[in-house]
Amino acid sequence: MRRHSCFVFLFCGIFLPGILGFPQTNTSIDCDSLLPNYEAEPQTSAPPYIIAVSFDNFEPGNEVQVTLEALGDAGFKGFNLQAREIDGDVPVGTFKITDPNTKGLECHNMTNSAVINANSDVKQKVTTTWIAPHDVRELQFIATVVQNLENFWVGIQSKSLTPTHSESVNATGKSKRKV
Repeated sequence: MRRHSCFVFLFCGIFLPGILGFPQTNTSIDCDSLLPNYEAEPQTSAPPYIIAVSFDNFEPGNEVQVTLEALGDAGFKGFNLQAREIDGDVPVGTFKITDPNTKGLECHNMTNSAVINANSDVKQKVTTTWIAPHDVRELQFIATVVQNLENFWVGIQSKSLTPTHSESVNATGKSKRKV
């Protein structure tokens, strides 16, 4: 009887999540390429998702509200959201986690430099707060959004945000205004 109980427990732990439609726990989205570790290829159609931001301009330390939202009833289970300089490939700034459906991710040894899903529940919208760093040029938010294991979109972009300052840091680490 004990052997039978172990088999049932093992069977349920391995197969039940897949049968009920939950994504496997070993799926993740790469910080650099923003590609999930799925077998499927990304969708090439227009994404049924948008990234909205609360400001067009920012200064160092500003908090920008960022919303990832499904259009219509598309819904999504997973995502990776980052801020990157235009034509950049490394996340900039940090996120303050304000939505229970989100959690921070460390990319390039920077804590909370990306935001990902905290659970596999279907979501229509998630909102987070991004904190602008010093010395960043024009940027945009970029995301991969996973609807299910077969349907995901890579490289969804927000509108561009422009810094309202023009500072550089000299070798001593002190700010120096550009003329």
